[in-house]
Amino acid sequence: MDYFPIFLSVKQRKVTVIGGGEVACRKVDLLRKADAAITVVSPKLHNHLAALANNGHIHWKNKFYEKSDLVGAYQVWATTNSPSLNHQVHKDATELGIWINVVDDKDYCDFITPSMIDRSPIQVAVSSGGASPVLVRYLREKLETQLPHNLSLLASYAGEQRERIKKTFSTVDERRKFWELFFRHAEVEHATTKDELEQVFVELLQHNQKPQAALYLIETGTDTEMLTLKALRLMQQAEFVLYPGEAESLEGADDAYVDLCRRDADREPYNKDSLSTQVEHQLNNGLRVCVLGSKSQAATCLKPLIEKFNGLYVPCL
Repeated sequence: MDYFPIFLSVKQRKVTVIGGGEVACRKVDLLRKADAAITVVSPKLHNHLAALANNGHIHWKNKFYEKSDLVGAYQVWATTNSPSLNHQVHKDATELGIWINVVDDKDYCDFITPSMIDRSPIQVAVSSGGASPVLVRYLREKLETQLPHNLSLLASYAGEQRERIKKTFSTVDERRKFWELFFRHAEVEHATTKDELEQVFVELLQHNQKPQAALYLIETGTDTEMLTLKALRLMQQAEFVLYPGEAESLEGADDAYVDLCRRDADREPYNKDSLSTQVEHQLNNGLRVCVLGSKSQAATCLKPLIEKFNGLYVPCL
């Protein structure tokens, strides 16, 4: 992983932009959406930036750059068309311990900005680490078509119900399972108003179901793209993941499958002698258990589990 993905709050933090041209315009517009306190340092300003300065939306220092312009900044952006000046800004910011981005010069960047899909408060970011901006743009366009346009509505409504849901469900697991049912409800996927969401919310609360254990058996291989959509969905629902230990792993691709499971699920390796006992223990705890295994392990490890726990087994094909 070349870059650690992170979302930063720059709300009312001082962000300094060196340069006042078209590139600075794009960065300033993004920073304004995040409510940053923006200072632009440049002897000339693009008309768009000049209008923002005249209206008090940004602070403009009408001057050539000096190191002292960086003092007190939370972040710095170097956007000039002079590489030597940008590199000097990078040197100065580094000496002052300030994060800096030199636009279109990733070797001089402490951070980079990804391509973004904004359904505030939901945000999706995609980056190639500067390797292929065109590919990233293509991926963003594909994601735009896949993500529901009511994401903002869903996120806002769910956030408003946090205290309300705690009064009904005492544990994090119970609340998580309720929200999984809620967000997958057909009427929620197409809702356009909070009243529609409220109707489903109340209905699910009134027909509250206690958490139920389940067993998912996922056959692994060398190509994760061969997984079915249902298998991926079950892997994301499981609270406990069992994967082959070193002696059991023959395919060499199990890590990729483990990474596709839900991030907050507990994980544990197994061997064929202990697997049944491990599964039984977690099912008795009321958990949804995902067992990963290669095709060669199906007969010796996975099929016996289907026979023993048939009532809890959920086919994934």
